[in-house]
Order: sequence, then structure tokens, then C-alpha cells
Amino acid sequence: MALRKINKHKIAQSIIEFTLLFAIIAAAIMVTHKYVYRSVNARLKKIQEHLSHTK
Repeated sequence: MALRKINKHKIAQSIIEFTLLFAIIAAAIMVTHKYVYRSVNARLKKIQEHLSHTK
């Protein structure tokens, strides 16, 4: 009986750890998304300006 209790505790702890890890990774992606989006838009604008000057 005690062995089952310990095993359930370890499983619950693993689930909590994986959930926390997933939340941290999701938060990091959400924070960096804004900067990546700006960077891509700036790059596209530079290319567009370069192409409009060459015509």
C-alpha cells in the first residue's frame, strides 16, 4: 500500500513538472513572438524599399 502511494506521488510530481515546463516554454514563445514579428516586418520593408529604388 505504501509503495502505491509513493508511486502515485512521483507520477503526480512528474505531471506537475511537465506542465510547468510547458507553461514556461509557451510563455517564452509568446514573449519572443513580438520581437520576431517586428524583425521580419522590418526586413520585408527594407527589401520592399530596395526594390522600389531599383525601378
